[in-house]
Amino acid sequence: MNDFDPLNNLFPKPREEIINMKSYSAPLENRRNLLRLDFNENTLGPSPKVLEALRAIKLDEISIYPEYNLLKKFLCDQYLDSRKFDKDEIGIFNGADAAINAIFNCFGEKDQIFLTTNPTFGYYSPCSEMRGMKKITCSYVGDNFQFPIEEFRKEIINHNPKLVFICNPNNPTGTVINTNEIINLANINKNSLFIVDELYEKFNGDSLLESINFERNKNIVIIQSLSKTAGLAGLRIGFTFGNKNIIQYINKLTGPYDVNSFAITAALAALNDKSYVDNYVLEVKKAREWILNKFKSTKIRAHFSGGNYFLIWPNKDPKTLIKQMKEKGILIRSMENKKDIDNSIRVSIGNKEQMSFFWNNYKELDLIN
Repeated sequence: MNDFDPLNNLFPKPREEIINMKSYSAPLENRRNLLRLDFNENTLGPSPKVLEALRAIKLDEISIYPEYNLLKKFLCDQYLDSRKFDKDEIGIFNGADAAINAIFNCFGEKDQIFLTTNPTFGYYSPCSEMRGMKKITCSYVGDNFQFPIEEFRKEIINHNPKLVFICNPNNPTGTVINTNEIINLANINKNSLFIVDELYEKFNGDSLLESINFERNKNIVIIQSLSKTAGLAGLRIGFTFGNKNIIQYINKLTGPYDVNSFAITAALAALNDKSYVDNYVLEVKKAREWILNKFKSTKIRAHFSGGNYFLIWPNKDPKTLIKQMKEKGILIRSMENKKDIDNSIRVSIGNKEQMSFFWNNYKELDLIN
């Protein structure tokens, strides 16, 4: 008897690109009540004002479709201290992932070129594959994973990519590219759309959003979210910023009410407590310096850079160490099958107390006396 083939028993069949694409591996279940150092989340939770705002939602408000004007006005006038935005330069999405998907859905064309680095955020690839795009990747340079500026420049000139994604700082290497270099790259080919993923920017502090002129740099879109810093990963809310004509096209790809009322309420509360986010980021930076110094005192290879995470190449088999750390109540993530970092583990950074807990268990399990 032949094995059951779901595709031969399914009608209609999905597109060929969907059949052949590799799915993005999302976070595993059952992660609560553990120290979550595996997916770069805020490890303390959002501002208490977020919970207050959510608890204040009335029953009749839940039965009304979401309204976005208050959040958009805040983003226009108060999101950054250094500048204001036109409301048409902003898109609101059900997380940064939805923004990424909408961009590919809007501009990704079969057999057109998608250019990015490798390794980088894993969701870019399936989004390109489901549109039938041809992917070109450039590897980071050297043991410090420097951005491949020269190779990137050559690929832009030679292949005229339709979409170019730069994660800055890059996940998982933490690589940072200077914002002026991004503009220089985007100016090589004005027909290429450059998407700058800035989800981890606050842990480094060099945002292109602070200075870019979207009328002059029409082919650059910037993505940010409230998942990593403000602690709203569970509510899913992200933003795009760009030239109003580009944003208008991307917004066509969203449903009328993709972002729910709870996320809007939480976002406003989080954004109105800027000091909470600033203090959390400062705690992470201090903890990053502390744990960096701990690894400097060992012979373990470790790589620290711009994000709220770092890489280690442990003495033990990574799978064994990950299992043993989970038994201690700590989640860390294998970088298995990722180019140039295959034998490493990525560790998210929380506050000093959390990193001390990580360090005490890690050195017991992996350091050789």
